Amino acid sequence: MAKNLISVIDDDESVRRTTTLLIESFGFRATAFECAEDFLKSGQLHDTSCLIVDVQMPGMNGLQLQSELAAAGCRIPIIFITAYDDKESRRRAMQAGAIAFLGKPFNDEQLLQGIRLALHELGNERGAAGNLISIIDDDESVRKTTTRLIESFGFRAAAFESGEKFLGSQHLNDASCLIVDVRMPGMNGIQLQSELAAADCHIPIIFITAYEDKESHRLAMQAGAVAFLAKPFTDEQLLQWIRSALRQEKGSMEKR
Repeated sequence: MAKNLISVIDDDESVRRTTTLLIESFGFRATAFECAEDFLKSGQLHDTSCLIVDVQMPGMNGLQLQSELAAAGCRIPIIFITAYDDKESRRRAMQAGAIAFLGKPFNDEQLLQGIRLALHELGNERGAAGNLISIIDDDESVRKTTTRLIESFGFRAAAFESGEKFLGSQHLNDASCLIVDVRMPGMNGIQLQSELAAADCHIPIIFITAYEDKESHRLAMQAGAVAFLAKPFTDEQLLQWIRSALRQEKGSMEKR
């Protein structure tokens, strides 16, 4: 763990100091900069394993830094932090590949989870484009919006209006992760999960539902679901759980 350097970029000195201390308490190395320009000119650019960046700063802001790094082919995972969260900044950041978008004040657990996700991104996982995410939902508007969202993250996506159509498709053996509605006509999401388990098919499943009930939640999670999200969910929530599902799939493949 000690080999990982986490760089903090924030124009607020108190945030830099407290965040640096927190990162070091996790066992990582940390360094801090008061502006993006100072970071870019530093000798730490190629040593940094993860960036924690304020969105709004004088001069180059966090989103501009993200664009600058992408244009230079530098793929350091970024966790954004902000006291002025707005949907457009969040959307742009996450679509461009940010790991997380945290509102200040954030808690220790949120930051540590984000850093762990970032470090996994630096590992040997397959690139996003190699992963197919399949959406199964009887609501056409949900299928369309979720498909566009997944593709904006850089993944491939396929959508089905029922569990039966997914099972009869050519994507059964290609899907890296399933996003499944709980309540659907015919085979529901929980039944699809059981059908796949009986066939020894271990595709990670993220359940989505507008009608959450405790029993469905319990059954899904006991059977190994990655997450159980209530509609509407945020872009960030979905992206984080997809990444978690892909890590789970990779671990299962290595065991097999």
